[in-house]
Amino acid sequence: MTTQKQNKPIAPYMAIGLSTTITGIADRKHIRYNLENIEEAIHAAVSMVNINMPVKIIALAEGALTGFTDEIFDLPHTLAARELFIDIPGEETAWLGRLAALYDTYIIGQCKARWPEIMSDRFFNTLFVIDPKGNVVHKAAKNHIWCRERSCTPHDIYDRWVEVFGDGIDAFYPVLKTPDIGNIGTICCSDGEYPEAVRALAFNGAEVVYRPSEAMPMTGSGYPGGGSWMIQNRGHAEFNSVYMLCPNAGPIYLSATSRNPVDITGGHAHIVDYRGEIMSYSPSTNNTLVCATIDIEALRQFRLMNLNSNWLKDLRTEVFRRMYEKPIHPKNLWMEQDPQRHAEVDEIYRNNIETLVERGTWTRPFYEHEGCRFQPGGEEEPSWEELKEMWAPWNE
Repeated sequence: MTTQKQNKPIAPYMAIGLSTTITGIADRKHIRYNLENIEEAIHAAVSMVNINMPVKIIALAEGALTGFTDEIFDLPHTLAARELFIDIPGEETAWLGRLAALYDTYIIGQCKARWPEIMSDRFFNTLFVIDPKGNVVHKAAKNHIWCRERSCTPHDIYDRWVEVFGDGIDAFYPVLKTPDIGNIGTICCSDGEYPEAVRALAFNGAEVVYRPSEAMPMTGSGYPGGGSWMIQNRGHAEFNSVYMLCPNAGPIYLSATSRNPVDITGGHAHIVDYRGEIMSYSPSTNNTLVCATIDIEALRQFRLMNLNSNWLKDLRTEVFRRMYEKPIHPKNLWMEQDPQRHAEVDEIYRNNIETLVERGTWTRPFYEHEGCRFQPGGEEEPSWEELKEMWAPWNE
């Protein structure tokens, strides 16, 4: 991390968080239909917003390119890796790169992607940044996944990951440092359920943190909306003195033959400033946007001039050091075997709960009941070949 003074000030700019309707895919070639929708939304958003301030960031929601077919249908991991997901860089980032170059802006996005240089037959929930020349300049993998996501994480192949990237903060929470928009950190959805994720990015220099998408019930509680997702993002911003850029997925068509979309998120996209205040908020679930002015120089002045609310400066790191010595979730789960499906992974999480109880971290209730488990759609689930008939119109 450089401590040198900036060569020139960074002018204020506009950041856009883009929410788009999504259609789930059954083949990588289907991503084109979502890209066409994203492109229309980008043209509309920039034309409306750049009259106020130059647009320097356009951020997409999680799932914007592919939807969530692999999670919804509990597909085998290697099948999804081969048939559904992308390479970065690749033809999809080239499409977005053309738009980044057209508008002289950065595009921040997410897609499940293969990392063949790390391990074959694996996909990772991947965050990426495309610069104004159309080049991919940042790539990071999601570190925490929710219990119905089958992406591989760096922790799942920990020994291989640290062999390639080392075991420092930058290996798991890299930050893109630019001369024109500041320092950009990226996490995704469930990553933000853990305070440590944005704290790690902040330690690594992040000033703007991209955290796309969250679903019900996390977005549905409270007034005016946004639920625990918004609470977390406001907390991340306040605790770490960072901007939080949080677009959310629009309604999702399950397949090409779906008559109606399902709104799994409820909208509630937002942008939060470095004091935890909401700068822009949208409850809409159609193609829509949030936008706000990002002032990196003001953030930097706040961090350096303040003696009260820039909390990172007086963190007593030693008193927390031993808190993480004992592992909870096992590492290297998918080094030797393919990532398992929903029912099998449920048992891993159950064992983690038992670990916390046995340590005395959690106390058993007086009455114990069976907790949530995977509920399949029927006794005989259709094969993937049968399910793909739902995309027949796109294959003609």
